[in-house]
Amino acid sequence: MSAVLAAERPERRPCLLGVERSIAGKRWELRAGDERLALALAQRLGLPEPVGRCLAARGVGLDEAERFLAPTLRDWLPDPSRLKDMDRAAARIAAAVTAGETIALFGDYDVDGATSSALLGRFLRAVGGRVALYIPDRMKEGYGPNGPALRRLKAEGAGLALTLDCGITAHEPLAEAAEAGLEVIVVDHHAAEARLPPALAVVNPNRLDDDSGLGQLAAVGVAFLVAVAVNRALRAAGHYGPAGEGGERAEPKLLQWLDLVALGTVCDVVPLIGLNRAFVAQGLKVLAARGNVGLSALADVARLDETPGAYHCGFLLGPRVNAGGRVGEAGLGAELLSGDDPERARALAARLDQLNGERRDIEAAVLAEALAQLEAQPPEEGLALAVGEDWHPGVIGIVASRLKERFDRPALVVALDAEGVGKGSGRSVPGLDLGAAVIAARQAGLLINGGGHPMAAGLTVAAERLPELRAFLTERCGRELRRIGFQPALGFDAAIPLSGANAGLVRALDRLAPFGAGNAEPRFAVTEARVVKADPVGQGHLRCILADAEGRRLKAIAFREKAELLGPALTTTRGRGLHLAGKLRLDAWAGGDAVQLILEDAAEA
Repeated sequence: MSAVLAAERPERRPCLLGVERSIAGKRWELRAGDERLALALAQRLGLPEPVGRCLAARGVGLDEAERFLAPTLRDWLPDPSRLKDMDRAAARIAAAVTAGETIALFGDYDVDGATSSALLGRFLRAVGGRVALYIPDRMKEGYGPNGPALRRLKAEGAGLALTLDCGITAHEPLAEAAEAGLEVIVVDHHAAEARLPPALAVVNPNRLDDDSGLGQLAAVGVAFLVAVAVNRALRAAGHYGPAGEGGERAEPKLLQWLDLVALGTVCDVVPLIGLNRAFVAQGLKVLAARGNVGLSALADVARLDETPGAYHCGFLLGPRVNAGGRVGEAGLGAELLSGDDPERARALAARLDQLNGERRDIEAAVLAEALAQLEAQPPEEGLALAVGEDWHPGVIGIVASRLKERFDRPALVVALDAEGVGKGSGRSVPGLDLGAAVIAARQAGLLINGGGHPMAAGLTVAAERLPELRAFLTERCGRELRRIGFQPALGFDAAIPLSGANAGLVRALDRLAPFGAGNAEPRFAVTEARVVKADPVGQGHLRCILADAEGRRLKAIAFREKAELLGPALTTTRGRGLHLAGKLRLDAWAGGDAVQLILEDAAEA
């Protein structure tokens, strides 16, 4: 899960085109940016004015523009020693490598955990280390380190264990590991409490006493810095030499594993700014070279036949890596990303693709039940809470995201098992710290366990405490939403006429990629256009033709909107002027300079 999507009080932005309530019920807001700076950026960089606006709205100044548009690790990679405990961790790992100790990698079962495990596994093997990989079973073991697993790793010969993307609150399991004689290094990025777990080292930019300024990294980003630090320690110890001379070993090229860093960073939805942006921009180039046989096999089953981008990581590759942890065998994703056998990689990729299909079916069924439950009894002001028996815990986080989008408020989905214990996953809206609310509920004695981040949280609750938990979270979230004056909103970079939606603009916008959290793909309002055609296609989509007063036309598509509020508006307002919200893309099917608008909302002109 992402550690740092801040839930600060959102600013009240200027209303765009006077749209206080769109067809989808949202206020249209213009992302703030200095107009003079926007023009100066466009002129200096030779870019269309709307692109200058995008840069200014993202806080990019004249002096930073080139670094933003062409991010490199040379500019952004910090000294890993800035992180607390990094030098201690690196020295111990390097000593384990040279001594021939088995190093156990205990990774989380999501993409960030799988990529962290694969990255450090590949690095440690490349420098001659002995590695044992362990990914816990989501259903049987739950999240994070557990005592029995750590004891078993010790019994099987591990002298050192690294917890990856987990462990920052695992006080009891790590105490058990210490009793068993297993040293543990925590490599994590989740929010820490004042008391740290009993470990040899805790490398986490979000521990309270860390002043590295690297708190926005995903765990895989922290893991890469660990590799840099260990590599440096091994170099200083004389571990490397020309390959083949007296058995000496060549120093590995760490940049070859940036594809894993890019995948984990995108999928954990951390802000794509600064170092993260450089990781992803450079990692996508490595991914395109298809050097990792597991990622190559996964791209094949996902039918990825174009230059990979952040979208492909987040929506094609990531869900398949995640599928094993969600509904199947938790270790499949990490094994796929770690291995070098093409035949085994193809088999694993096919299995993960199959599991991803099963995950989609399970998710659809749980979402339908949750929606039916909430529509029969509309959610209260503060929280959309759905509870179900025998819902699969592996999909409740995705369902919570869907409910948050549907009801424009924080959402929590709880899956109850046969023993009356509920596993819950929640997603928040900007400005409301759901992780803090869940921690408060835990401290109030309402939960077995729980924690999280501003925008996402997880919990374990006894069924009999659910009514109290509902009341507690509904009241707290409602109070917070009133305090921040929350109103569902859609952020825009500019309003443009239909004639401005051209291939030149789209190609210039591509220079702002990779897009994701912290660097949203630009959204535009195409002003005063008419829908001259709207035809249903596929599974609930609408393909449209838009026109302006001069007869110029623009293709548009609204995904999954036929039965939603936007769909009927598009099909019943033909001939009337609309402002249309969406993102501009080159039309891959039409080729050439054809542009289409990915429709998200509309408002009367």
